[in-house]
Formats: sequence, structure tokens, C-alpha cells
Amino acid sequence: MDDKQLEITHHDPLLYNEDLAPIKHKDRSWGWFEIFNVWSNDIQSLFGYTLAASLFLSYGLNGWAVMAAIILAGFIVMVLVNLTGKPSVKYGIPFPVMIRSSMGVRGANFPAMLRAIIGIFWYGVQTYFASTAVTLLLTALWGAGDSEYLGLSGTAWLSFVIVWLFQILLFWQGIDKIKTFLNWAGPLVYVVMLVLMAIVWYQAGDQLLPAVATIFDGGGDYQGSDLAAFTAIVGTMVAYFAAVVINFGDFTRFVRSEREMKIGNLVGLPLNVAFFSFIALIITAGTLVLFGEALTNPADIVERVDSLPLTIIAALTFFAATVGINLVANFIPPAYDLANLFPKVISFRIGGLITAVVAFFVGALWVSVISQIGIPGFVNALGAIVAPFYGIIVVDYYLVKRQQLNMQQLFSRDPQGAYFYQSGWNKKALTAFAMAAVFSVATVWVPALSDLNGYGWLIGAALGGIFYYWLMPRARG
Repeated sequence: MDDKQLEITHHDPLLYNEDLAPIKHKDRSWGWFEIFNVWSNDIQSLFGYTLAASLFLSYGLNGWAVMAAIILAGFIVMVLVNLTGKPSVKYGIPFPVMIRSSMGVRGANFPAMLRAIIGIFWYGVQTYFASTAVTLLLTALWGAGDSEYLGLSGTAWLSFVIVWLFQILLFWQGIDKIKTFLNWAGPLVYVVMLVLMAIVWYQAGDQLLPAVATIFDGGGDYQGSDLAAFTAIVGTMVAYFAAVVINFGDFTRFVRSEREMKIGNLVGLPLNVAFFSFIALIITAGTLVLFGEALTNPADIVERVDSLPLTIIAALTFFAATVGINLVANFIPPAYDLANLFPKVISFRIGGLITAVVAFFVGALWVSVISQIGIPGFVNALGAIVAPFYGIIVVDYYLVKRQQLNMQQLFSRDPQGAYFYQSGWNKKALTAFAMAAVFSVATVWVPALSDLNGYGWLIGAALGGIFYYWLMPRARG
């Protein structure tokens, strides 16, 4: 598709601003390395490490089996994002504009708002996790404060505010500065993780490899079979990436070609996950050998190792990696989604500020309230809510629209327009979402369906696509 076809000649001000408009191919600067770093920062964030390490301990499986499940999830996510990323590579549009094709030019606000809420929530949580790295650094330099409020010490509160302000300032510099930040933060965190793994391995000595093979067996409270545990881990890891999977077009609109996107996804997901899972497995086993307990937060591990130089370097690196993915996965998408609501008054930057303000309170309450839900269940619940939209987007683009979109109509409220449907809403798509979401969320929240816990996202995505395809031929006819 040439750039002339991406030129929007007539647009409705209630649907259009420059941040939502298609990015022409000549203006795109991202390659495979940028996509790789989207994933490397996501996986290597403190929250991502903590989730991966907790899975080694929660299901009573051999450590190698858990690692295999996590790697399989990486391959699954790679296939999923190749599908949702392709349309935005072709047309240069973000997620909230892309989904107008299936939900309607007004109905698109519904999934965009759900995605924004989830993004804002994750943004607050990741801001807290990034602040723990700064807390580690400040504590190593001058000690922790004695006072505590909502589960955080004075030093922890100071760190949280510092991280919160830093992210806003970086976001305000624009996407190119964020890209530069990601490109050095992602690789650097690997260096520190490898150093940490080497130190733990050296100190654990001959006891480490036997621990990897046996220490996880019989652990956790999971009562199902090994196969059920394996598939539950796969489902949980897929759900962890769920929000990014759905709105991956927010990133691929900057990519020069589909080939670059696919290479970045291959290197950044299954290959990256395999390497990082190995590091997490070795370090987690090492902490059990060295300290007699499993430590799932890298900040806690660095603190126990008790090396000031390592503490300083690790703290800065973990901070950078967690901030990087937070900006890309949890700041940029809500900014677009909020701008899509009221394009005339909410720009990309204003949407980002709204995101930051609301997320401040989420992060502040993480320790005392929100974290009590439990990380795997929390990830599954959030992923299940938006899962049906994945199936709807993919089926609509590849099977219903046959990979052809009308760019002019995506920004038009003409009642005769291709995506106006019924008063701007595609009621068939809304029905498909509701039918699928009820079941997928029930797999997480209803005790009678607890055996399906961990599969909520995959079930919801599949059902959303099936129901949408079943309903839409009747809508077209």
C-alpha cells in the first residue's frame, strides 16, 4: 500500500486527530530490534521476573517442565501478535482505530476503554515494581526509613514518586526518545541478570543443578495433574502478554515492514523467553540452596547477595527495564485509547497525563490491597476480560474483511459508511464479546470452573472469534 492511500482527505473531528491518523511508510523508523526490545523489556521487567519465578514454585512441577511451558507460551504469543500486528504494519493505524472496523466507529470506544483501564492498572503496578529497584539503591546508600504508610516505608514512597515523575518526563519527550531508552535498557538488563546468575551459581556450587531437577517437585498448592499444571502455566503466561497481544498495532504502526515485525517477534518472544526462563530457573533454584527459601523478586536477591557495586548496577538496570516496558505497554496504549474517546480535546500527551494520575493511586495501593489477590489469578482475570476482542479483531480482518480496510471510512460518521453499522455500533460484535466474555471470566471467578483456571484468555479469544464469525454473515446478509 502506498502512502497516498494512507492520506485521510475527509475526516470527522470526533474521530480524528494527528495522533490517531495513519503513519505513512516514509515516516516509520522501527525495525526488528525495536520490536525485540518491546518484548525484552516486557519479559525482563521486575514484575515479569517475579511472575515467571512464582510459576516455578506454584504448580509442583519439575523446574525444566515449567521452563518448557513458559517457552511454549512464547511461541503461542508470537503467532498471536503476528496476526494482530500485520494490519497496523500495512495501514499505520493504532489499536482503537483498527477495531473500528469490527466494533463500529463509536463502538470501538468500548474495547478501547477496557484496554485503557487495564493499561492504567498495569502502569500503576509496574511503577511500584520499578520503584522497588530505586528503593533498593537508596536503602543501600543511606538506609531505610522507620515510618511506614500503606505498607511502604518513607524511602519506598520517595522512590515511588521519583519513578512516577521520571516516566512522565520521558513520555513527554515522545516516541523516539522512548525507543532510544528501550534500545539500551533491554540488552543491559541481560548483562546484569547473567552476572547475578553467575554469582548465585558460584555460591551454590554443586548443589544447584540437582536443585533445579528436584527442588520444585511437590511444591505449591496445585491439586491437578502434571498435564493440567503444564497447560495452566502456558495459559497464565499467555494471559500475562494479553493486553499487548490485543493492541500490538500500537507498536507495529511504527515498523517499516512485516518482515521486520516477524523477525522482532521471533527473537523477542520464544528465543528471548527461553533464555530468560533459564536464567530465572537457575537463580530461583540458587536462592533455595543459598537462603533456604525461594526469592522471586530480583531486588530481594541482590539485597541478600550484599554487594554494594552489584546493588547499584542492578537497581539502575531493573529500574530502566521496568520503566521501559511500562511506557510502551502500559502508557502508550491508554494514551491512544483515551485520545480515541474525545480526539478534539484529548491528545496523545493529555491521555498520557490522565493515565499517570490515575495509575499513581493503583501503584500506591499495590502492597497493602491489590497484591493480596495473587499474581497468577490476577493476570488471568484481567486477560480474560479483554480476550474476546482478540478473536473478533482477527476474524474480522482476515475472514470477514479479507485484509482490506477503507481508511477514509474509519474516520467517518457517515450513516452509509462501511463501519457505521447501527448508529456507530456493531451490535453483532458487541453480542459476540458479551457471550464470550461471560464464559472466559467465569473460568477465573467461578469455583465450579476452577479446573479451567489459566485458560481464560485462550478460551475467551477463541469464543470471541467463533461467535463473531457465526453472527457476522447474518449481519452481512
